[in-house]
Amino acid sequence: MAWRAGEQSQGAGNGLQKVLTLDTMNPCVRRVEYAVRGPIVLRALELEQELRQVLALCVDPELLGSPHYPDDAKRRAERILQACGGHSLGSYSVSSGIQLVREDVARYIERRDGGIPADPNNIFLSTGASDAIVVQTRESIEAVIRFAFEERLFLLADEVYQDNVYGEGSRFQSFKKVLTEMGPPYSTQQELASFHSASKGFMGECGFRGGYVEVLNMDSAVRQQMLKLMSVRLCPPVPGQALLDVIVNPPAPSDPSFAQFQAEKQAVLADLAAKARLTEQIFNETPGIRCNPELGLAPDMFFCLCLLEETGICVVPGSGFGQREGTYHFRMTILPPMEKLRPLLEKLSWFHTKFTREYS
Repeated sequence: MAWRAGEQSQGAGNGLQKVLTLDTMNPCVRRVEYAVRGPIVLRALELEQELRQVLALCVDPELLGSPHYPDDAKRRAERILQACGGHSLGSYSVSSGIQLVREDVARYIERRDGGIPADPNNIFLSTGASDAIVVQTRESIEAVIRFAFEERLFLLADEVYQDNVYGEGSRFQSFKKVLTEMGPPYSTQQELASFHSASKGFMGECGFRGGYVEVLNMDSAVRQQMLKLMSVRLCPPVPGQALLDVIVNPPAPSDPSFAQFQAEKQAVLADLAAKARLTEQIFNETPGIRCNPELGLAPDMFFCLCLLEETGICVVPGSGFGQREGTYHFRMTILPPMEKLRPLLEKLSWFHTKFTREYS
């Protein structure tokens, strides 16, 4: 085998082509585009790099001895570390995630859904979750469940924004809770996987890559295959698992850090709600857009590039997420602080109008 490898290497130097090339690779891979990590964002990162460098904060267990952290926070950190292999976040965990964290997630789900049981063995920790779907009414959730049941579909519920409910009189309802309350045959037969993530909601801790999926009514043989695939990838990032535990197991009212936690959580959610209202207000005052293809680019891509180069504002073209034929849109975030969001929105609105005048 060593001789063959050497011979092949020598032959490669004589002009033999690689086995795996752009022509021979799976064409589906070549067609993959992810707008949130596409050329718009790459160009924005180039511009940002010209302005500043960003330092990462490292997790340091020695802070457990610091007097600047409350005792309950230290106890919680030590509890998680004790459940980790080698008592360190740097060690592998079991493939489905740390048992302690999965038990805490199960208790969180039970509290969220009013006591409906959750089995830790049906919970798999992950590296986050995909983009969220819109926080739905109970009626629409029931309609989705009935449709999935009648068409024999495996239902995937992305519920990462369950804390971000802004509508007056609205509240989050999980697919699992509605499915359970609908009773048989739905509750006993409809297969469901529901997702939550530390990357979204009020937390926004994307870099830690922490999340979970809970499966219901999954075939036992399929579940074993799922465990097999998870074993191949070894385990989710352990710091992300620790972060997820903090999210699903927040301070109790009797804990010293409870008041601070509640104040910070409510402040973040209130700020997001205010920014959502501001975004809606300013965009509703802006004339609509009609774009013409330019420079061989899709209209939404062209708009986003022009916006980035002229204003420094980075949004992503909607074509990366699918859009109705003949229409174009972009996606943006409302996460910047309010003092930055307002001028950003006003500048975007100004550019919107200018762009429309030039290209309509």
